[in-house]
Amino acid sequence: MTQGWNARLDAWLQDRSLRDPQQLGRRIEVLDQLESALVHGLLPSSTHGEALLAELEAINQQLFQTLREDIRRGKGAGSLRAWAASLRSSDNGKGYGPLDALISGVLDLTEPSDAIELGPEMVFYQPTPARHIFDFIEQASPTQADVVMDLGAGLGHVTLLTAICTDARCVGIELQASYVASARQCGQALQVHNAQFFAQDVREADIAGGTVFYLYTPFTGGILRTVLDALRREAAGRVIRLCTLGPCTTVVAEEAWLKPAGACDAQRTVLFQSIPAD
Repeated sequence: MTQGWNARLDAWLQDRSLRDPQQLGRRIEVLDQLESALVHGLLPSSTHGEALLAELEAINQQLFQTLREDIRRGKGAGSLRAWAASLRSSDNGKGYGPLDALISGVLDLTEPSDAIELGPEMVFYQPTPARHIFDFIEQASPTQADVVMDLGAGLGHVTLLTAICTDARCVGIELQASYVASARQCGQALQVHNAQFFAQDVREADIAGGTVFYLYTPFTGGILRTVLDALRREAAGRVIRLCTLGPCTTVVAEEAWLKPAGACDAQRTVLFQSIPAD
């Protein structure tokens, strides 16, 4: 088995295309395999393997830094949308993939270790897979006239990417203050001025200015019911849109005051629009 891995390593060492910054998807795949082989001793005492690992990681870091500079110069939308389109071919449509690695590297968010204990109707935090965030942005197409509110924003991936890729004002509401602090730090470092974050319980937050809302099933049961009732009250006076992902989609689809833009699939983002009162 070691001989087979040595042959694979030799092929990677000679493959100049892996050094092409545009080959991020292949590079991530090789890095995953190489890290696993080194950890499990399939390439024992492999200085060449460790050197290749460091070289490929350095190429990725340079790419991430270039994209961060694009964002600071106001050119992030074009750069990130182009990468999202190019990496979709290497996305299996499940879990996380190369696009998530790219976004993680660019945003460089730090997940705090002091997470609070969640209540019985609160869902353990997982960031929205990046492909779904770009699907949301494409479906909702927020403009400068919109205020996008991510209810249960976590580390702020949806808020930050929507702010980078659109002219909308974007607001992340998250219960855990340490998550909010990390998201704010990222927004400041990237000079994303149209993103704001508030450490609040969504049930107590002021959502009156929102026009587009996002829910990646951050809570269930009575909390979800309370939030949907608050959104329904907002929709009594104006048209709002709500994008969902995950199990909450099934619940939201039963709301008589909302109409989905397409099929309701909990595995994909679904955009709903409020039905104007007669």
